[in-house]
Parts: sequence; C-alpha cells; structure tokens
Amino acid sequence: MSSGGIPYRAPLADIAFVIERWIDAPADWKCMDCHESLDAEAARMVAEAAGQFSADTLAPINGTGDLQGCTLAEGRVTTPDGFREAYRAYCGAGWTALACDPAVGGQGLPQLLDAMLNEMIVSGNHAWAMYLGILHGAYACLNAHAPEWMRAAWLPHLVSGRWLATMCLTEPQAGSDLGLLRAQARPQADGSHRIDGQKIFISGGEQDLTENIVHLVLARLPDAPPGTKGISLFLVPKLLPQDGGFEPNAVFCDGIEKKMGIKGSATCAMRFESAKGWLIGEPHRGLAAMFIMMNSARLHVGLQGLGHAEMAYQLALTYARERQQMRAQPRPQGATGAADAIIHHAPMRRILMDLRVWTEGMRALGYWAGHVLDLTEHAPDAAERAGQQALAALLTPVIKSFFTERGFELASQALQVFGGYGYVHEYRIEQIVRDSRIAMIYEGTNQIQALDLLQRKVLAGGGDGLAPLLDAFRHEANLAMRCPNARAYGQTLTQWCDRLMEATAALAKDAQADAELPARAAEDYLRLVGVIAMAFSWCRAVRVADEAHAHKRQSACYFYDHVLVDAGHWLARVQAARHVIPMIDVG
Repeated sequence: MSSGGIPYRAPLADIAFVIERWIDAPADWKCMDCHESLDAEAARMVAEAAGQFSADTLAPINGTGDLQGCTLAEGRVTTPDGFREAYRAYCGAGWTALACDPAVGGQGLPQLLDAMLNEMIVSGNHAWAMYLGILHGAYACLNAHAPEWMRAAWLPHLVSGRWLATMCLTEPQAGSDLGLLRAQARPQADGSHRIDGQKIFISGGEQDLTENIVHLVLARLPDAPPGTKGISLFLVPKLLPQDGGFEPNAVFCDGIEKKMGIKGSATCAMRFESAKGWLIGEPHRGLAAMFIMMNSARLHVGLQGLGHAEMAYQLALTYARERQQMRAQPRPQGATGAADAIIHHAPMRRILMDLRVWTEGMRALGYWAGHVLDLTEHAPDAAERAGQQALAALLTPVIKSFFTERGFELASQALQVFGGYGYVHEYRIEQIVRDSRIAMIYEGTNQIQALDLLQRKVLAGGGDGLAPLLDAFRHEANLAMRCPNARAYGQTLTQWCDRLMEATAALAKDAQADAELPARAAEDYLRLVGVIAMAFSWCRAVRVADEAHAHKRQSACYFYDHVLVDAGHWLARVQAARHVIPMIDVG
C-alpha cells in the first residue's frame, strides 16, 4: 500500500470558515474603498482556483522534482521537469498579480487571499514555491521606496511574473549579523552604482523560469558608517535592458547548494563583479527599505509551516484509515477481522488530533495576520491603522518562528503514523520532514525572531509591548464568556493572559539586573505566546461556529484538554531562565 497517489486536496471548507466566520473578513472589506466590491463568494472562487492549481499542477511534480533536483552548467541553472511549465501556467492565470496595486497591473486583492494562496502552493510544492517567495515582498519594497522611474521600469515586469526577484543579504561571514556585510557599491557619473561582492544562500539566484532576474542587493557605499547603519539597498538585474533587448550584467552564479530538502529550489552562491545597479531609497537606509520585504517574507515563511502541516495531516489521515494492524481496544463497532485500521488505535488518534487542531488553529492565526496587514493599509480610521500595525509587528515573529517549528514537528509526528513506510520516499511524508526543516532557519532564524519579540518589542519601553496582542486575546475571552458554548474557554484564556502578563512583568524587572536574561528566555517565551495564541484561536472558533461546524467544538475541547498543558511547560522554562546557563568547558 502506497500513499504516493494521494493528491493534495485544498481544505476549502476550513478556509471558508476562517475567512467568513473566524475573521469575518467580508464585513471589513465593505469598509475599505479598495475592497468594497469583494465578497465571500468571490473569495471562495479564488480559493477553489488556487486549490485546483496546487493539486493539479504543483503536487504532481513535487516528488519528481525532489529526486531530480537542479543542475548548474556554464553558469545556468536548469530546474526540474515541469517547473517551467507550471510557472508559465501560474503567470498566465494572473496569480503573481493577486495582491498587487492595479496601478502597476495588479489585481488589488487583499493580502489575506495572498496568504491563502501561499499556504496552498507550499502544500503542493514547497521547492517550486521558493522561486516566488520574495516576489511580493520585492514588489512592496520597490513600490514604497523606489523612485518613480524605477517603479515604472521594473514593477510591471515583477507584477506580471515576467521577471522574478531575489533578496541578496547573506555573505559567507555575515548571516544573522548584517553589520558584517562587505559588499561594496561605487557611485557612477550617470547615477548608477557598480556592485562588487559575494552573496550566498540566494533562493532562485539563477533559474530558467524567467528571462530576467531582479536582485535586491545590500551593499556599502564608500562613505558608509560601520555596522547596520551603513547598509544601502540596490536593484541589480541579471540582464540590463539595452536598445529594445538585453545585455548581460556582471552577475554570476558560482554554484548551487546540495541540500537536505527543497531540492527543486536552486539555492545559489552569487558573485557581483562591478555589476550595474541603482540605489533604492536613501543611502545607508537599506535595512529600512528592506523591512517591508522582510515582514512579507516572514509571514509567508510562517505559512510554509502551515502548508507542511496540512499536507502531512492529509497523508497521515488517509494512511491511518487504510492501514490494518492489530485489534483495537475497544474494538470499533462492526469489526470482525484479526486487525483494524490504525485510526482506531488511541496513539494514532492522538497524533491525528494533534495534527488537526494545530493545523486548523494555525490557519486561523496565519490568515488573521494577513488580514491585519490589510487593515494596516486600508482601515478607514487612522487610529485603527496604527493599532493594527502594532499588532502586526507582534504577530510577525510569532508566526514565522512558531509556525515553522510546529510545521516540522507535526510532519515528524505524521511520519510516525506510517511506521517504516514513512521513511521511504514513495510515501511522500519523509520529503515533507526534510523540506520543512529549512523554514526554521531562513528569513531570520527562529532564535532571532524570539529575540525580536521579547527584547525589541515586548520589553522595550518597560515591558508593556505585548499589550496589543494581549488586548486582542482578552477581548475575545470577554466575548466568549457571554456565549454558553464558549464560556469555559474564555475563562481559561483569561487565566493564561494573566499568567503571561505576570511572567512578562517579572522578566522586565529581572532583566534590569541581568542583561542576558531576555536572551535565555526568548525562545520559550515566544512558544508560550504561541500556545496562548492557539488557545485564543480555538476560543474564537467555538464562539463563531454554528451547527455546520460542530466539529470545531470537538477540536477546541481536545486542544484545551490535551494541548494547552504545553503552556505550563513553556511558562516553567521561562521562569527557569533566571538561572544562568554555564559556559561549556571545551578544554
């Protein structure tokens, strides 16, 4: 028996529940000038089309792409069979333009629907999705910071998907610490710059999907101050437009990495040798210009964790329904044979329920984050836009770190359902385990995300930085306590909000005498916030569920009984962080 033939099935019913009931996005869209004509029916049509594309076009080339991988010959990358055709179909259907401004050829749809699309394409084929990973972020960065001539020349090609983009940050000596960057930019008399340097781990740095690639490169000007305050951002194309055609720029791919997973994605080492480029935004303000791109990228990486969890759940559930092993105790009604489907065995049911409640809970939180980004731009009231921006700043590191960690762990749990077959490529789950691991590392490691949350956002200013998120949790708890079906969940959520607030206050106080304390506590603190956010997710799900979604009540009960206990573990670890970690003796 093989799970290789199990197709991806877009979770359309749950997506509709999240968008229409959990978020109630159509009500907010009516208050936005740019989305007032969008309704639930239109959103469902987008979801159905995206799900069909992922199932019919992307999923069938996922396993073969993993086995084939990419090749590099004479500086040119060849992607796996079917990748180019899938990309042409993607562009032809207009997916690259989904959430872009109509003024530059976009469809102007909400980022919430773009988040939904990203979940689906990662579920279908993570490696293929990597080529598009930075496209919307690059569009947003140029749209916000590039001069008008640059926007007119480059944005339409990115929005249409005719050209793809990369983000060139990392260098051999500079990973998380961008202050160590050495790439140089020399101003030219015509207003352009010449870029010299090496960049590594560049997803899609070279590929055969598009005729041109727009590299967004961090480099230093000659008068740059040291550290991160001396970094500027430049647009450096692979090919330079010239007299109606193109001429090669001095941009070279020196190699592609042999990796643990996402083998169909070309992860490139790039070399810039006096390559022509142009400054984006202000000199020495490259990180500020790139910040928009990073926020978009980090939300999409978090949604990769959701996509992995969803596909792992589908594979494990199907296998557990078919695989016969031993007799279950107690036996299922009507069972007569010597063995029962393993879905009837309690250990398997527990794994499957963990997969279900985490996946559906994360979907609500991840889509909510996409909707919050829409509100930061388009809410009619300025005060609401500012409040949503503060909320988005807190949600971004939680979703990036917590979702990717859970995506990997859930894929690993799903593999256990298959037993020995799970270790075999034919059953597809081992590829998900391998592919999902990278998401915890790139776009800012999960440790960096945790430090960003606790040090830069929560503790800065005295320790009340978590207030926008806690206020949202408490507001939901208060609503739930007025609803008979959700009252107990609201009470429990309130209790955990109190404990989180107390733990945060203790950290803020103790950190005054122990500068390293936030770094020791940050990862467990983010996990604590993540589990409580899931409690918030399921509390709201119970409150808004009608009889057609009665299974949501069963899932919420399971989460609060079996999973929320994890919060106690993470709280204890946060409290234990007051003890100094000893230096390891390497002598």
